[in-house]
Amino acid sequence: MTKTLVPAALLLVTQLTPDPAAADCVVLLHGLARTESSFMVLEQVLEKRGYQVEVPGYPSTEYTIAELAEQTLPATIAACGSDQPIHFVTHSMGGILLRYHLQDPAHRPANLGRSVMLGPPNQGSEVVDELGDWAVFGMINGPAGGSLGTGRDSLPKHLPPVDFPLGVIAGTRSISPVFSAMIPGDDDGKVSVESTKVAGMLDHLTLPVTHTFMMNDPLVMTQVLQFIEQGAFDPEITWIEGLSEVMEGTCLGADCGYALPKIR
Repeated sequence: MTKTLVPAALLLVTQLTPDPAAADCVVLLHGLARTESSFMVLEQVLEKRGYQVEVPGYPSTEYTIAELAEQTLPATIAACGSDQPIHFVTHSMGGILLRYHLQDPAHRPANLGRSVMLGPPNQGSEVVDELGDWAVFGMINGPAGGSLGTGRDSLPKHLPPVDFPLGVIAGTRSISPVFSAMIPGDDDGKVSVESTKVAGMLDHLTLPVTHTFMMNDPLVMTQVLQFIEQGAFDPEITWIEGLSEVMEGTCLGADCGYALPKIR
């Protein structure tokens, strides 16, 4: 497993004043080859705001999209309960799990709220096109990762348009120059901006963030809150305003009362 340095944003602890009017549930779905700890900061932001937050972990590299959705989402939705709206925030492949699950009306909670997808491969990823046939790619990313290409066998392209309130945030910065060379147009190192789009979405926003760490960016977190609470992004919000909105003060390592997460 390749170790990745923890970004500075992960060393910040939120000091938000809880909003007593916010009693909704928010489900956070991590991406391929990641864990629930990748959402640690956003989880704290949402909880400080007064939301119930469910952050299921799932073995993203071991099963198909269909199997992962069935293993993960029904129980998580049930944990939210039926007395409050349920919102979703997904990263990367987590958005495909959500789309796969919600395409069946029987799976859709009656209290479904709004959803935000961060860097979703809604039209697949050219990186999978280039590397998907390599044995090592399959060993690392499993059957779900192998289904995320852009060709005729692409699972995302066989999903219907979304018919639930959805906002999509795409990144335009990369820490993967080799992968970016495989991707046409602006990209976040894993997915092109164009590939994040999907028919039926209500709003789409591009921000100068990378695929791997976008969920920890203050402006991304502010825009997530903006869409969940208002149903649209606000492109006029600046990074400094986002930082002021969601984070105050700093905290390092064990002094925060938690161990630094392993990012993968």
